[in-house]
Amino acid sequence: MNGLKMNELLKHLPYLKDVHQEAIELDRPFEQIAASFARDIGTVLLLSGSNLDCSRYHILAVKPWLEVCSKQDLLSIKYMGKQTHVRHDPFSVIQALLDQFKLNNTSLDLPVHAGLFGYFSYDLKDRIEKLPRTCMDTFLPDLCLYAPSIILVQDKTTDQTRLCIPVLSDDASLKQTDETIQNIKNFFFARIKKNVKRKSFSIDGSGFKSSLSKPEYITSVNKIIDYLRAGDIYQANLSQRFETGFSGDSYSLFLDLFERNPASFFSYIHAGDHTIVSTSPERFIKQEGRCVETRPIKGTIARGSTKEQDRENGVKLTQSKKDDAELTMIVDLMRNDLSRVTKHGSVIVKEHKRLEPYENVFHLVSIVKGELKDDKTSVDFLKATFPGGSITGCPKIRSMEIIDELESVNRHIYTGSIGYISFHDTMDLSIAIRTATIVNDRVFFSVGGGIVYDSDPEKEFQETLDKGKTLMESLSGTIKKKCTQKLKAWVDGKIINQDQASVSATSHGFQYGAGLFETIRVDKGTIFRLKDHVLRLNRAWADLFSDTPPDITWEDVINLLIRENKLQDKLLAIKILVSKDEQECGKKVFLAAFARKYTHRLEILDKKGLDLVTYSFSRQSPIADYKTLNYLYYDQAGRFAKAHDADEAIILNPDLTVSETNTASILAIKDKTVIIPESDHVLDGVTLKSVLTILSDKGYDIRKKRMPKEKFYSYPNIILTNALIGAVKVLTIDGEKIEQDKEICSMINEQLFDCELIS
Repeated sequence: MNGLKMNELLKHLPYLKDVHQEAIELDRPFEQIAASFARDIGTVLLLSGSNLDCSRYHILAVKPWLEVCSKQDLLSIKYMGKQTHVRHDPFSVIQALLDQFKLNNTSLDLPVHAGLFGYFSYDLKDRIEKLPRTCMDTFLPDLCLYAPSIILVQDKTTDQTRLCIPVLSDDASLKQTDETIQNIKNFFFARIKKNVKRKSFSIDGSGFKSSLSKPEYITSVNKIIDYLRAGDIYQANLSQRFETGFSGDSYSLFLDLFERNPASFFSYIHAGDHTIVSTSPERFIKQEGRCVETRPIKGTIARGSTKEQDRENGVKLTQSKKDDAELTMIVDLMRNDLSRVTKHGSVIVKEHKRLEPYENVFHLVSIVKGELKDDKTSVDFLKATFPGGSITGCPKIRSMEIIDELESVNRHIYTGSIGYISFHDTMDLSIAIRTATIVNDRVFFSVGGGIVYDSDPEKEFQETLDKGKTLMESLSGTIKKKCTQKLKAWVDGKIINQDQASVSATSHGFQYGAGLFETIRVDKGTIFRLKDHVLRLNRAWADLFSDTPPDITWEDVINLLIRENKLQDKLLAIKILVSKDEQECGKKVFLAAFARKYTHRLEILDKKGLDLVTYSFSRQSPIADYKTLNYLYYDQAGRFAKAHDADEAIILNPDLTVSETNTASILAIKDKTVIIPESDHVLDGVTLKSVLTILSDKGYDIRKKRMPKEKFYSYPNIILTNALIGAVKVLTIDGEKIEQDKEICSMINEQLFDCELIS
């Protein structure tokens, strides 16, 4: 929707009058109090493990009065149970909400007493920069934020706990306000009176399945090193994703992880159909008024098994030239990001290369600070720095392009951010690493590391296992590796051997032909009419399935496929395919792209044109409007043609007028008039559209009308068109010769396949 409609939505929302605050006493640990709300949608828990200087507060946010979720540019906003959808830039919507609920009283000494809590997925990068999108979707929100009615904040240094309750303008009188506050307090205290019994959780006995085998991961590391040598980048972060079946209680998993490794930015989010469990040690960005900071982490080494080995490992990390260069590079990147929104000269590196100990690893950490410009907001700060440089690479945009190429699945929450943006100019967000998502009885998490010029691929792979050790031990899983496969086809976000491409036999795409495809001509790297093919594909998907088409930049997929097959100098037939593939694990679509060398049909047949025969069975189906996988009718028509010593079969409408052939559009040219047979339902030919443009520009009159077969067959210059063959003349129909002007097809094809005319 446009800005006006967003403004209309805001008119129906209240404003924030005040925040009620009171000190309370807790009779048990904070995480046990939070357990009382862990099964409620919209609960967000931020726990500060360890005794580091960024680990001061525990924060619990529950009972949301406002919910905001987005996927691409479609946002869902729910206020007091009433849901509204708008199409808008998500960052602009967040800014509008922060403006709507802005509190001017900033005297309170808490980091947050009203605001939005939740997560920003890594995939929000696509709303900031124009980037390739060739990975499989997780079908989870890009962002999920909640404005809670109750915020509980515990200061670990003073052991004081305060309860915050935002007061909305819906409560017109003081009496109504007091009643609302009392009702919320009654709800809260009633809940925490009862101890919640800890439940169990378990995973599939088969253990974890990785998105990349060890050989595949090492190959990807080597590809990044090749990019480094070519000067594309200085560093890039590569990850692999582990997944397995999950049953039981996700909050119990959270508690188990917190007991094992109490890192600085533990978080738990109940987002309805999925939950997030994060054990992150890394702060992304923090804001207090005009003061902002970031704390990038780079450099990792395993803890030692003895005190002596532990000390030696710490020294080794601090003296590592590779890790020093890696951290310095990212610090420079983050300084640059901060400089986009901070006052000139205010950005400083307060600390560099600080050694921080964690349960299984040591990390090197730097602290970068600055002062926000007067005209910049929290959202401006977030957009300028998102996603964090420590988990993308340098330069950031090119690194994200390479990540998209080498990783097969959207990262979603991994390397996104978790935390809060307040209504009073404070913000604290972590980098979502060592973070698990539980959805559809599955659990998945990713681990990765920064790759630089002198990275050792074997050590990089091992580092990912070290980082994921706590999660793996807690879940008691094992890694299930896959065999290395030769790269030939792009399937569901990754390159695999083409003969290994498969679709589930239970999918609607397989069982009912509930899918679509496009065949595209590529000549020495030039992709012909891709925009029109993708437009037709997406329009058909929306029409047939009443759903948003998969968000894939097919040009990037095709170019990757060509490179991997080393077919840059060949004439190719590319087929892209999208079908319904709804599985219990949450998968919804099957995506594929295939490449093959193409030899023109006339060259194979050693003919100057094609012979046609009329198919005996007429067609009347609304599905004919689309290029679907429900293709048996056309396959049978092709077989009929072959059985009658012809090359193509003419498809008739029920009234015996001409429609098309089993693989091509058909037209006739008489004098300066082009005749297009009209049908109630027929595929809108991409190549036909271009041919008609060429002919119209040459002064031909284009006419579309019902054409009885006898009359149409009497016309001269009957021509077939499709993406691969271009324009091909028809030699005979049902054995009768068709008169042809030798120059027409040559003239059409000369322009049709002129690379200089392709945008």
